[in-house]
Amino acid sequence: MTSNKINSMKYVFFLGIIAVTWSCNDSTEIKKKTWELVWQDDFNTILADSLPNSANWKFDIGKGPNNDGWGNAEWQTYTNNTNNIKLDKIDGEGFLKISARQEGSNYTSARIKTMGLIEQKYGRFEARIKLPYGPGIWPAFWMLGANIETTAWPACGEIDIMEYKGQEPDKIHGTLHGPVLYGGNAITQTYSLTNARFDTDFHLFAVEWDENAIDFFADQVLYKRISKQEVVSKGGNWVYDQPFFLIFNLAVCGNFVGTTVAGTVFPQTMLVDYVKVYRELK
Repeated sequence: MTSNKINSMKYVFFLGIIAVTWSCNDSTEIKKKTWELVWQDDFNTILADSLPNSANWKFDIGKGPNNDGWGNAEWQTYTNNTNNIKLDKIDGEGFLKISARQEGSNYTSARIKTMGLIEQKYGRFEARIKLPYGPGIWPAFWMLGANIETTAWPACGEIDIMEYKGQEPDKIHGTLHGPVLYGGNAITQTYSLTNARFDTDFHLFAVEWDENAIDFFADQVLYKRISKQEVVSKGGNWVYDQPFFLIFNLAVCGNFVGTTVAGTVFPQTMLVDYVKVYRELK
């Protein structure tokens, strides 16, 4: 990992979680771990209405390298316009604001990544996010293998820390894509709230990743463990042994959420309070 901030923001905290049981081969208890914070962006360091810090973030622009909706038949065009992405102040606190907008018969939004800037193998990756709402709205917080320019997807690996269908505001999804196990064959799990929604308040989404497994969390609840053993047993390769980079985006329609925005009021906004990256101290 490379970052000018790393040396100035180190601390340690402990996290002990009791996991649900989903496989007789997986442990039902997560041991207490010691984490060191190695990088964060709290979106407070630059004036409101500016773009995200270029030391941390790059933009993806357009409709994808093949002009095909980023391989997912998404409708929006990604921009670096402050109408679609900017830092904002709410009650004196800084947030990243990504907005999907309707522009006549077209849609615009934004997608940012830490590729080539912040990349790490293993650790805890978390963000506190308030999600939008409406049919066809598709926000995500996810990761791709840093070797994607030389090893095409899905061989590079993909870790979806949080995906969400705007028409299902009580559910989020955690997913792993890789060789063989991608698209409809990806390993995935849904986490649902009871009498609550992800668009009415901020929620914490995270993964904890090591050489043997990737654990998915929502508000500190461990709802899925995907082990190396499970990936291999289903015919996949464990390509999660290299650095990955982070991505935030807000898509409109596509293979995951469907092809209608009927009833959705634009603009729709994804608010990110902070994103943090830790490594385990052993």
